[in-house]
Amino acid sequence: MLTDDVRSYAQDPNFATLTTLREDGQPTTQVMWIDCDDTALLINTEEHRRKVANVARDPRVNVVIWDRDNPYHYVEVRGEVVEKIDGQRARDHIDELSQKYHGRPYDPNAIQTSRVILRIAPLHSRTR
Repeated sequence: MLTDDVRSYAQDPNFATLTTLREDGQPTTQVMWIDCDDTALLINTEEHRRKVANVARDPRVNVVIWDRDNPYHYVEVRGEVVEKIDGQRARDHIDELSQKYHGRPYDPNAIQTSRVILRIAPLHSRTR
């Protein structure tokens, strides 16, 4: 279940890092747009990205979302990717995220492969 702090950070236009585990066990981290529903964090990416293969093999992830006005205030969520959502729902979601972060729909020319949403169930969170 998402805490109120995590939900607030994810709903605001704050940036997040997503850390996944590579095939050799090494962590890899990317800066991402973030969102949530009632119970999970949502990361939208493309099917061909390495992070999608990483979580298919090992669903454990770490997400840090920092306050856009004060990066020393943040939430950390350790969790697991419990669902991968594709199709029109994922395509519509990237437009919603682009509106949130840039005030306009996502550039369709920037899409190389199909969009997917990684739905992350929190196992542990903390706020700083």
